[in-house]
Amino acid sequence: MHCIRCVRLAVFTVIVAGVFTVACTSSKNPSAEEKALIGAGSTFINPVMTHWIADFQSSHPDVQINYQSIGSGGGIQQLKKGLVDFGASDAALDDQQLKEMPPLVQIPESAGPVCVTYNLPDLTKPLRLSPAVLAGIYLGSIKTWQDPEIKKENPGEKLSKIPIAVAHRSDGSGTTNIFTTYLAAVSSVWEKNVGKGISVSWPVGIGGKGSEGVTGSVKQTPGSIGYVELSYATENKLPVAEIQNAAGEWVAPTAAGATAAIDAFRDQLAQDVRTPVVNPPASAKDAYPISGLTYLLVPKQGKSPQKEEIVKEFVQYIITTGQSAAESLQYAKLPDSLVSQDGKLLGELQTGGTQQTSANIPPK
Repeated sequence: MHCIRCVRLAVFTVIVAGVFTVACTSSKNPSAEEKALIGAGSTFINPVMTHWIADFQSSHPDVQINYQSIGSGGGIQQLKKGLVDFGASDAALDDQQLKEMPPLVQIPESAGPVCVTYNLPDLTKPLRLSPAVLAGIYLGSIKTWQDPEIKKENPGEKLSKIPIAVAHRSDGSGTTNIFTTYLAAVSSVWEKNVGKGISVSWPVGIGGKGSEGVTGSVKQTPGSIGYVELSYATENKLPVAEIQNAAGEWVAPTAAGATAAIDAFRDQLAQDVRTPVVNPPASAKDAYPISGLTYLLVPKQGKSPQKEEIVKEFVQYIITTGQSAAESLQYAKLPDSLVSQDGKLLGELQTGGTQQTSANIPPK
C-alpha cells in the first residue's frame, strides 16, 4: 500500500505535467483568432484578392482571411486605427502620410488598367478618346457626344445626341487616384483646377460608391461615361474605350498594356516603387496610358507573432505563385525586377516577434 505522501506527490506530478502539456500545446497551436486575418481597402484589387484568399486558404485550411472591399481611402483609415492586419491601396502613401501611420511597408502586388466605359449602344466600334477630349469631358467643357472633337476621333459612328452623363467615384478610391493622376499628367487645366488623389472635387458628374456604384450608374444611364477596373467592365459586359497614348496609338485596356506601362518606368521604379506609371513616354508604343500599381500596406509589427507569420506567408504567396492568377484575371503580372524589390521589402516585416533581414523569394 502506497503512503499518503507518495500518492500526493504522484498526483502533483501528473497535474504539473498536464499544465505543462497544455501550455506547450497552446504555444504551438495558435487559436482560431490568432489565425484570422482582416484586410481592407482597394476595390480595384477585390476580384483577384478574392481568388488569392480562396487559393491560400485551400492550402492553409486553419487560416481565415476576411477582405473588406471598401476603397483605398477606407482601407488606409482602418489600418491607421489598427483595426486590420493589412490594407490594400491603389494610391501609395507619400512621406507626409506615412508619418501619420504606424510603421509599415508598401509592397506592389499587382497592376492593371483603369478603363473608360460608356453607355452608347449605337456604336459599331469601340469609342476612341484622346487625352484632351477625356479631360474635357470630366472638366465639363465637352458636354455632348456631338462635340466636333469626339466626332473627329470617331468618324462614321452614330453618336448619341443626348448630353454626356459623367459618373465618378464618391468614396476615397485608389482607382480615382490612378485616373486623376493620368488626367493631371495630360491636362494642365486639370492639374491646376482639380489635381489628383484618392478623392477630388469633381467639376461635373454624379458619384457612385465603389466600382460597383459607377458600373451600375453607367449601365442604367444612356449616354453615360465612367471609369472602372477592367475586371468590373468585363464582368458586367460593359464596352471600354480605346485611349490614345503618347505614341499616338489607340490602345484598348489590357493586362499586357499595363505591363508595358510598368516596363516604361522600370528605372524610376527601381528608385521608388511609388512611382506612377500613367502616361508613359512615346517610346512605349503598346502601353495603355491609364495604368497603375496597387499596393499591400503591411504594418512592420503585427498584432501577434502568429499573425506576423501568416501575413508574411500570405504576402509571399501573392507576389510569387499568386501572380499567375492575377494575370488570368486581367491584372498585369509583376515583372521580375519588381518581384525582387518586393522580396527586400518583405524582409522589413517582423516575423514571430523579430525583424527579418531578408526574404527568400523563390522564382515564379
